[in-house]
Amino acid sequence: MPNLNLSLKTASRQETGKKLKLLREQGKIPAVLYGHKIKPVSLLVDYSVFEKIFKAAGESTLVDLSIDDQKPVKVLIQDYQLDPVSNQFIHVDFHQVRMDEKLHTEISLKFVGEAPAVKDYSGILVTNLHHLAVECLPQDLVHEIEVDLSPLKTLDSVIKVSDIKAPPGITILNAGKDAVVLVQPPRTEKELEDLEAKPEAKLPAEAAEAEAEKAAAIEETPTETAEKAGQEK
Repeated sequence: MPNLNLSLKTASRQETGKKLKLLREQGKIPAVLYGHKIKPVSLLVDYSVFEKIFKAAGESTLVDLSIDDQKPVKVLIQDYQLDPVSNQFIHVDFHQVRMDEKLHTEISLKFVGEAPAVKDYSGILVTNLHHLAVECLPQDLVHEIEVDLSPLKTLDSVIKVSDIKAPPGITILNAGKDAVVLVQPPRTEKELEDLEAKPEAKLPAEAAEAEAEKAAAIEETPTETAEKAGQEK
C-alpha cells in the first residue's frame, strides 16, 4: 500500500485543568507534541478533523502536523485516550520524529485472500497477532502489512512471523517462531455438546433478572471515576 500524504493543522494551547472540559464540549481535543530533544508543546486539534486523520493514519503513518502558522513537522500519533462512557477521544499524544533516526513502532496486519483449509475442510481460522513490532526509518513506514491466507491449505497449518516478507527498510522485531494466524480442526459434535452443557452458558430466569437489576443500579449511581473521566490527569 502506498504511503499516505496526510496533513493536520493544530493550534497552540494555554488552557489546562478544568478548562479542558469546556474545550472538549466545543469540539476540540487537547493534545501534546513530544519529541527527541524538543520541549513538549500543548496543542488543540479539531475533533472531526483528527477523527478522519486517525482513521486513515492509525499509529504507523507519518502525518505533517502544523502548529498555528509554523512550518509542518513529521509526527506519529503516539497515543490517545478515550472517554470510557462515550468512547470519544479526550486526549492525543503526537511524537515528532527525526527522519535520520530509526524508530520502534507497530504496524497493523491486513489479512487478504481465503484459507483453503477453512473453505474446503471447515477449519477454524485463529488470528494470534494483529500487529507486528518493527524498527525502521520514518520514511520507510507503511500503513499496514498484508498477510496472504492462501498458504493455509491443511488443518493445523500455520503462518509464522518468519513467513512474512517485510517491506523494504523494515525490520520485524517479533520472534520468527511466533504464530500469526493458523487453522484449527472444526469442533466435534461432542465438543459442541459440552460447550452447550456448561452451567454458565445459560442463566436461570431469576439470575438473569438479578443481573439486570444490578446493571440498572450501577447506571443510576455513576462513580467518581466516571465523573472525572473527561478531565486531564
